[in-house]
Amino acid sequence: MHKYIAAALTLFVLIDAAPADDWPQFRGPRRDGISRETGLYREWPPEGPKVLWTLEVCQGYAAAAIVGGKVYFNDYSEQDKEWYVRCVNLSDGQEQWRYAEKKRIRPNHSITRTVPAVDDKYVFSFDPKSVLHCLNAETGVENWQKKFVREYKTKNPPWYNGQCPLIESDRLIVAPGGDALIVAFNKDTGDEIWRTPNPDKWPMAHSSVMVAELCGVKQYLWTTLMGVVGVAADDGRILWTLPWKFNLAVAPSPVPIDDQRVFATSGYDADSVMIKLSREGDAFKAEAAFSFGSEFWNSECHTPIVWTNHLFAVGKKKRGLFTCLDFDGAQVWTSRGHSSYGLGSYILADGMFYILEGDSGVLRLLEASTTECKQLAQAQLLHGHDVWAPLALSDGKLVIRDMTTMICVEVGPPGIVGE
Repeated sequence: MHKYIAAALTLFVLIDAAPADDWPQFRGPRRDGISRETGLYREWPPEGPKVLWTLEVCQGYAAAAIVGGKVYFNDYSEQDKEWYVRCVNLSDGQEQWRYAEKKRIRPNHSITRTVPAVDDKYVFSFDPKSVLHCLNAETGVENWQKKFVREYKTKNPPWYNGQCPLIESDRLIVAPGGDALIVAFNKDTGDEIWRTPNPDKWPMAHSSVMVAELCGVKQYLWTTLMGVVGVAADDGRILWTLPWKFNLAVAPSPVPIDDQRVFATSGYDADSVMIKLSREGDAFKAEAAFSFGSEFWNSECHTPIVWTNHLFAVGKKKRGLFTCLDFDGAQVWTSRGHSSYGLGSYILADGMFYILEGDSGVLRLLEASTTECKQLAQAQLLHGHDVWAPLALSDGKLVIRDMTTMICVEVGPPGIVGE
């Protein structure tokens, strides 16, 4: 290609790319698994997208949050018996600071699990033994911490805590179980803004709290082994519950569908359920609009993505097939004949799904479609096993990991960090 034509095409791509979208917490800025960046590459060279840096990490699934060109993630040293929160540059992986706390954590189907929640002032890290740490985002110095087992009588779920804190402009939301179902904390001080009573002692789950506006009321949603609950964002009062039997462990979070519906799913032979909400005055009513058993479809690890009136997720009983479901629970298409993803994770950006094969570390790029499964590209980027950690995307850079290695790959031109 003539060099001037190449330069013009490069300029066009850079202009077309959207400003960098931070990925400040689990499932991104809006907690929906969707990035708003555009201009990302729709095809890759044979060797795959460029790997910008590689880091060794402790065995686990602790994924990254990305804010202002910095990558924040939880880590651990088995040799030194220290819990870490690490901050590295998104551009080159160079470490900026590391918070360390002595803590004995034995491997329990790996060690690390959670994604920090980050803003321009703080990093909130929820460690495997349910201690919540608030750190200075610039220096890593601890501001405050909460020991949930001691302060809320939290019982750690099987395989350690896997819940990721929810950050909002004025507060941090976490679900301890035990003495408090859900708690809103002042980010600066750690003081409670409110707590939701837990009369039935619903236990902590791996599921993370989600935010939604349902029937005209802003609320926080959470799934436990006992069912699904919605609490008012203003004061934490319970608005509704739907008792539902989940089994052994619940990892996927409840998914707001629209202003009246919520979808919940889990693995271990649990049924999935579409919850229909109605409201009369201050009274909410929750009922199962429909459910389907695990022999049809469910998700064990990851929370489905809602896009164009459909649900997209890797199914458990369909041998790890990426699946498109409509809002009536009907299967539209699967990745059968293309690929199987095990317990791999996925995000949506610029009309494309990035999906990791959970057993092999192959990254695949699929067209976002409600009619067919169409693969655009694939690359072998990781080589470990249990590649289950969530993905994070910012400034055209995708941060992914397997059990022991974290890498950053270039999947689009850089935007303007922080705008």
